[in-house]
Amino acid sequence: MSGETRPRRPTSALVTPASPESTTPAPPAPTTREKRPFLLDFFPLETSDQTRLARFFDRLREGRVATTRCPKDDLLLWPPRTACPRCHTETLEWVDLPEEGRIYAFSAVLGGAPLGMEADVPFAVGLVDLGGVSLRLFGRLVGRAWNELHVGLPVRLEPYDIGDGRWFYRFRTQS
Repeated sequence: MSGETRPRRPTSALVTPASPESTTPAPPAPTTREKRPFLLDFFPLETSDQTRLARFFDRLREGRVATTRCPKDDLLLWPPRTACPRCHTETLEWVDLPEEGRIYAFSAVLGGAPLGMEADVPFAVGLVDLGGVSLRLFGRLVGRAWNELHVGLPVRLEPYDIGDGRWFYRFRTQS
């Protein structure tokens, strides 16, 4: 490929750093969660007008984390579904998940957090094996600093209000 050349950007397209006099201070951090564009929002919309899985979010508001199960195939589904991927029935049951589990794997978010979570850095996320079911869920780990976590640590699955009327789940470490 010695005969190929790459197109060059015109020098007028190059960006030069601003002088210190022209920089403006960053605005203060907002005290409330800002409204994010839908496609960049980490948390889903939750009402029955927005999703056929609104019952999942209704149960979170009630303090329960639930998912769907196909009674025909006896298949526990995560995340909750509107149809069974095996038999394609839409007649699914809602079942509560166990609250106790153990960390299977985890990682720390030390930078590059999703939009709206930058102020939370550092934080931990992980995979958790739930007791008594064959599900491994991914979620935020709270209750201890990321460098105090370890594989096998007991956690409790808990719903929480994200601050704008929507609910989600996370895992709280146990002592």
